[in-house]
Amino acid sequence: MKMAFDARSEQSDEALLVAFGNGDRTAARALTVRLAPRVMGFAARMLGGDRHEAEDVTQEAMLRLWRVAPEWRPGEAKVSTWLYRVTSNLCTDRLRRRRGVGLDTIPEPEDERPGALAEMMQAARARALDEALAALPERQRVAVVLRHIEGRTNPEIAEVLQISVEAVESLIARGKRALAASLGQRREELGYVED
Repeated sequence: MKMAFDARSEQSDEALLVAFGNGDRTAARALTVRLAPRVMGFAARMLGGDRHEAEDVTQEAMLRLWRVAPEWRPGEAKVSTWLYRVTSNLCTDRLRRRRGVGLDTIPEPEDERPGALAEMMQAARARALDEALAALPERQRVAVVLRHIEGRTNPEIAEVLQISVEAVESLIARGKRALAASLGQRREELGYVED
């Protein structure tokens, strides 16, 4: 039996959860050994070091994981991410109860959405950026969009474009200069005026 349990240590969290959902109890044991200590440590830190409450939260979080196991859809979320989110919510609930703060006593958040004028200005800025991007040569546009809008790294962009990282850096620099020149002429129109 020890050999089967040891083999489980090489399986992903998701594979173990799916196996448990299909009735494999050794998978649950392996996943508990792997995740419960992390959840316990996280809960203890969230709850100010209260180990007793952290144990209760850990137990509840793991029970919720076991309940969702049969319906778990692989690839939608990481098991650990899901479990940390559940643990965080459970800790927050306990802290609110500890402080005697009910959800009904918490004021509604202020509506921080921009007004109509600000939304129109933001739309105009987005259109101006789209127009300026469209005017760039294709490879510069791809590099700038991947780097500054999609948040990709230069090595990732190099792989997409099948060029060197240095070539990516050059494309991005030239693209940014062209955007600055194009958009710089429209600063006042787009509401970027200094007082």
